[in-house]
Amino acid sequence: MPLDELLDAVGRVALEIRDGLSAHRGTETGQENPSGERQLAADVWADERVRARLLDVPGVVGYASEERSTADVHGEDADGYHVAVDPLDGSSNLATNNPLGILFGAYDRPLPAAGRHLVASGYVLFGPLTTMTVARDGTVSEYLLERDTNHTPGRLLEQGLQLPAEPTVFGIGGSAPEWQKPLREYVRSLEGRLKQRYAGALVADVNQVLGYGGMFAYPQLRSRPDGKLRLLFEGNPVAHIIETAGGRSSNGEQSLLDVPAERLHQRVPVHVGNSELIEGLERALAES
Repeated sequence: MPLDELLDAVGRVALEIRDGLSAHRGTETGQENPSGERQLAADVWADERVRARLLDVPGVVGYASEERSTADVHGEDADGYHVAVDPLDGSSNLATNNPLGILFGAYDRPLPAAGRHLVASGYVLFGPLTTMTVARDGTVSEYLLERDTNHTPGRLLEQGLQLPAEPTVFGIGGSAPEWQKPLREYVRSLEGRLKQRYAGALVADVNQVLGYGGMFAYPQLRSRPDGKLRLLFEGNPVAHIIETAGGRSSNGEQSLLDVPAERLHQRVPVHVGNSELIEGLERALAES
């Protein structure tokens, strides 16, 4: 199946990237990506490797990443997978040896496309173990990625992942003075009830929510009214994973999967987690 081949390619290139990260630590390009963010040599190197591997997969007809201003589309046939990738999420963590990974979404429409057109989404987390978490066909599964394995895309660790009913963690991106007042008040209501954790890499923060239950948000900021994260590369894939695992996502008003996709590098406020926490956050923002 083409989707199986795509996931296998992501797993294999992830191991290549993991093994080569040390050679690119601390090296900068002196340039910015299309979103205006500092671009590291590791970002460019990872993007080139992921692009080459994924466009070799039968059925993958389009590739877009945070590091490229436009999408690569092969041929005139749009019937295939159009993959949006953050090839090295949390790349700034490389300098301090903190978690980072790869984030991806496979759409059945040319990009930009709304999140409802995702057929699969997932992330690879480079931590003590290298794991890949995938949402497809209404199920979230976690795989262990290892060298010299016959398992595709990796050794299955758990299938049918669901957010724990009792949430225990939360993390909020951006600095508190930049948050809207209703969000600051809502966060105060969570303190003492939930543990505050923030890893600085979306894949690690979402993985904690998926494992422990809770909420992660990179919200609207005073200096960034549209938020920081990109809808196609980050917002939609994590929303697809969390919603498939029984949680909710929101841009503050509606599911991220329902946000119209108008531009390739479109930004959006991102809030994902247990349903009751996201519903409470939406109520708080609506009262502002």
